[in-house]
Amino acid sequence: MRNLVLLGGGYGNMRILLRLLPNNLPQDVQITLVDRAPYHSLKTEFYALAAGTTPETHMRVTFPTHERLSIVYGEVVNIDRDKKAVFLEDGKEIPYDELVIGLGCEDNFHNVPGAEEHSYSIQTMAKSRKAYDAISALPAGATVGIVGAGLSGIELASELRESRSDLKIKLFDRGPRILKTFPERLSKYVKKWFDKHDVDVIANSNITKVGKAALYNHEDQIDIDLIVWTAGIQPVKVVRDLELEMDCGRVAVNQYHQTPVDTSIYVVGDCAASQFGPSAQLAEEQGEQIVTVLKKVWANESLPEKMPDIKLKGFMGALGKKQGFVYLADRTVTGRIARLMKSGLLWMYKNQNG
Repeated sequence: MRNLVLLGGGYGNMRILLRLLPNNLPQDVQITLVDRAPYHSLKTEFYALAAGTTPETHMRVTFPTHERLSIVYGEVVNIDRDKKAVFLEDGKEIPYDELVIGLGCEDNFHNVPGAEEHSYSIQTMAKSRKAYDAISALPAGATVGIVGAGLSGIELASELRESRSDLKIKLFDRGPRILKTFPERLSKYVKKWFDKHDVDVIANSNITKVGKAALYNHEDQIDIDLIVWTAGIQPVKVVRDLELEMDCGRVAVNQYHQTPVDTSIYVVGDCAASQFGPSAQLAEEQGEQIVTVLKKVWANESLPEKMPDIKLKGFMGALGKKQGFVYLADRTVTGRIARLMKSGLLWMYKNQNG
């Protein structure tokens, strides 16, 4: 029996599971899914868990069940390409014929002194819980600094404002304006929301050092009671240790999402190099194409000369529970309608995958 091993139950590997099961898996193939948690986590919503506005149970989706799907819970500590085996923290060894690495990412602190030691994270559900506990324990009037004004930082700052109106919130943006690579209308809308809700956006920032109760923007010391880091990601350490070719900090892959040095290994999601920034939507599109490739490999068919280009539809962001913004097909939608669109998409995803 051929063994397809999926490392990580994120968006990309969930899409692979749902496309192969229940009726598209060849009879001589079984799947082993490895994850630390007994459910698929909605990572795009971790900001709301940290802010305390959405319970953790609303961010879980059960894995599918099938007679030829085995789920192993544990922490991956090593991938041995020579043995074609994955090793877990408890010593368990899992052999593979094809391997899909979808282990996600961790924060990239860019060698900023003190950043890792003194910052909270929302990269995993466990870390988001810790951030929530710490934020909940802050006294009235405390200052929270959010380093990084990408989508995660924006959504966390806005959700936290709804959760804790008593807090002072500072959002540090490295660029000259919020979402600088998107239309200025979108940037102005988000900035106006922050101004109206008393969130201090600090543009052109450069965090050079982080202390227990302060950070340094350029050379200026700013007193902060709690810091959440949302300023960049990198593949998890076990993937970085594989000594595979890297491209802009992520694992280089060919057009079939395989590593060039070992075509039995596929990479999906935040670990994989791409012309696009990491996102759930990208991971799902990669998963779709990996299924196409796997089916041809299993059937001993030639792979297509050229895979279709991945085309992303856009993105959605929330500003609390009532407002939001959408960039879709080069069009911008803001306000209540945009928030309803994001909520509707989340409902559809949970309904189709759960």
